[in-house]
Amino acid sequence: MDTELTGKDIYEEKFNPQTYLDTFYNPNSGVLVREGLMQFTLRKLHETFTVRGVKGETLIDIGQGPTIYQDLSACESFKEIIGAEYTERNREYYKKTLRNEPGIFDWTTVIQTVCDLEGKGTTVEEKREKLKKTVTKIIKCDINKSNPVEPLVLPRVDCVMAIGCLECVRDLDSFCDALKNISSLLKVGGHLIIDELLNGTYYFLGGTRFSCVTLTEEFMRNAITDAGFAIIDLEVQAINRDKQQYNISDNDSDIFILARKLQDI
Repeated sequence: MDTELTGKDIYEEKFNPQTYLDTFYNPNSGVLVREGLMQFTLRKLHETFTVRGVKGETLIDIGQGPTIYQDLSACESFKEIIGAEYTERNREYYKKTLRNEPGIFDWTTVIQTVCDLEGKGTTVEEKREKLKKTVTKIIKCDINKSNPVEPLVLPRVDCVMAIGCLECVRDLDSFCDALKNISSLLKVGGHLIIDELLNGTYYFLGGTRFSCVTLTEEFMRNAITDAGFAIIDLEVQAINRDKQQYNISDNDSDIFILARKLQDI
């Protein structure tokens, strides 16, 4: 089914962080939790930073959104995390989460899961504090710009991570452009982490339909290698979905990719 492109203004006006988190990440009813994708991504991130030993000075979390789960393992392997997000509401919500303000989404279950995966006996509060110290800044980012963090000019970093972000572009050509744009922030030899939903066209949030570009595993493999990367790890997780979930989104699987930058393209 064709889906009209969701413009930037719609994200600014209609993307409500609290509704998004309740819809997709609620520990009892969240779509990504029920479908097993939350557990899949947490496992892959743990493997990336712990088992495969991806580490360094600075990681940029592209399209950070209002979620902290993707940074919980990363904060143990990088001295600094820079959050880079398009909408002001999401940037502010992330800051409130770092401060653990009353009324924000409760990540306790997810934080405990990550602590259990790491097996070091770290408490939830210790992990919260570690994340708060490691995320040094949260800046505006537009993946459609050749320098996504314009007007800032940042030193190239050791790792760039984009979780559920690049699928929001206009079309497949725009995806490839966005991939090259975020790659410009990364050192040669650095690591790229991407996690995206496959074969989808939309998701609903608070009654608003948000468009997604339809990605396939073959396309993702080709796009990443064509952008100057060597794929280190790639895993696809199929979704166990009941019919009711199709009222929220229509993707059928999730792909996680870890790649190393070989050259600038």
